[in-house]
Amino acid sequence: MKNIQLLFFTIVLASNLGMAQETNSFPVQVDIENGTIEGNYDTHSGIQRYFGIPFAKPPVGELRWKAPQPLNNWEGVKETKSFGPRPMQTIVFGDMNSRSNGVSEDCLYLNVWTPAKMDTKNLPVLVYFYGGGNVAGDASEPRYDGESMAKEGIVVVTTNYRLNVFGFLAHPELSDEASYKASGNYGLLDQNAALKWVNKNIASFGGDPNKVTIAGESAGSIGVSQQMASPLSKNLIAGAIGESGAGIDPTLPPVSLKEAEEIGLDFAKGIGYPTLAELRKLSTREVYELYNSTKRFGFPAVLDGYFLPKTLPEIFENKEQAMVPLLLGWNSAEIPGLAFTQGPYTEENYVNKVKDAYPKEYKKVLELYPYGSEKEIELSATALASDRFISYSTWKWFDLHRKNSDQPVYRYLYSKLRPPLVDTSLVSGLAGGTSEQGSDNPPAPKAVGAPHACEIEYCMGNLHLVKDYAWTADDFKVSKDMMTYFANFIKTGNPNGKGLPNWEAVKPNDKNPAVMVIDTESKLIKAQNDERYEFLDKAYKNN
Repeated sequence: MKNIQLLFFTIVLASNLGMAQETNSFPVQVDIENGTIEGNYDTHSGIQRYFGIPFAKPPVGELRWKAPQPLNNWEGVKETKSFGPRPMQTIVFGDMNSRSNGVSEDCLYLNVWTPAKMDTKNLPVLVYFYGGGNVAGDASEPRYDGESMAKEGIVVVTTNYRLNVFGFLAHPELSDEASYKASGNYGLLDQNAALKWVNKNIASFGGDPNKVTIAGESAGSIGVSQQMASPLSKNLIAGAIGESGAGIDPTLPPVSLKEAEEIGLDFAKGIGYPTLAELRKLSTREVYELYNSTKRFGFPAVLDGYFLPKTLPEIFENKEQAMVPLLLGWNSAEIPGLAFTQGPYTEENYVNKVKDAYPKEYKKVLELYPYGSEKEIELSATALASDRFISYSTWKWFDLHRKNSDQPVYRYLYSKLRPPLVDTSLVSGLAGGTSEQGSDNPPAPKAVGAPHACEIEYCMGNLHLVKDYAWTADDFKVSKDMMTYFANFIKTGNPNGKGLPNWEAVKPNDKNPAVMVIDTESKLIKAQNDERYEFLDKAYKNN
């Protein structure tokens, strides 16, 4: 009897909690291409929310490892009041704090926040792609929540896309069956399908399909760079924002179709299911467990001659990219210096690591990343690790667009140090979220700059939704400034506005271009370290 009472109490409590979240809302309906959907209109915020809107057929069964397929129409009203399932993934970067309804191959859902009233038209639109290395991530994460940006007069869309083996596997048989004779890139094609959905449907939410800015962080930023380059997407966007990442060597660059097919076939043989028929017969659980057992970190994007006909440097140098305003940048300490030194910040260890990495050019590297003291070694190792990880590729994207377009390009360096974690037993994850501090791990070194992914909740105005950190008044000020810069850019293609330090667009061939340092007191400076990126450009042969 007690168990029954406890169960009843739990159900009532859960029901009340669910109702409490929408106490201030009433249902609203919108007609879109495939039918009618019902979301919630929040009377306190004035924002309408539509969560879990399908934008393609579920990629399951025979549609596993196929380009996203158009939805069928539905009868009646489809309720879109809760987040759809997130893509198949395991915990890679700590707890990303998803709000979604489980994990599933059936994951092609997006979310819309809109401030539109009955007669509102032609609002600017933001479509945001999450990060997570193309192996993890979820459009429902609180740090990507669209309500704060919607209050700035913008229709906000966050979208799921397939990940890891489900989103990027190439295979010769997959290429044979595709109309475009290639495979892989399914996650990127999902992003493209979401952009097509926005183009067709966003007017129903008060948005302007000709005023769509795409944005993302890390793998999401890489996705932005690739959508900007793809002939399938470049005409669907009016602006782009990149936060730490571009699909340019060494940061998740695409490989040839032949190489991708070989990687995929080797994987399939290695797990004991070499043919496509065998792979498609596997259950979700089997694919998930077999993939995880290989300890692979995903699969590369592909030069498939369809979504990506050439590398990004080739596309931009041929001026074939989307000719739109671009705002981009990276963080001041993307990854710890220990990722490069793999040991103490001593002169001997640091110099040896540089010699190992650059045997012919080590003297030049030591000039660019000097080592006069232990502190200088820590700063230089952090800079070198960060540049090799993601800063250089983002710089290259910036350099390509400013030199090969007539569009304004704005560059930032995010430098606000994070406040302490509320729970000191936790540690921050590389791509967001937190995880438990292992007893055998040494305490994290004191931060020398802003780490990877830390700016997301600031630029989207979502500090109040991220409970992990002890936010201060300075944090909220930085968030307000950064969100306003982004909102201005989404609305006009220019981040400048009243009450903000002036942010100049860069000049095409300026050796020391303008950089907005975003911090408690943001300020425009001249770039100080671009010689590092010029060197790495030659080292990676992207020039």
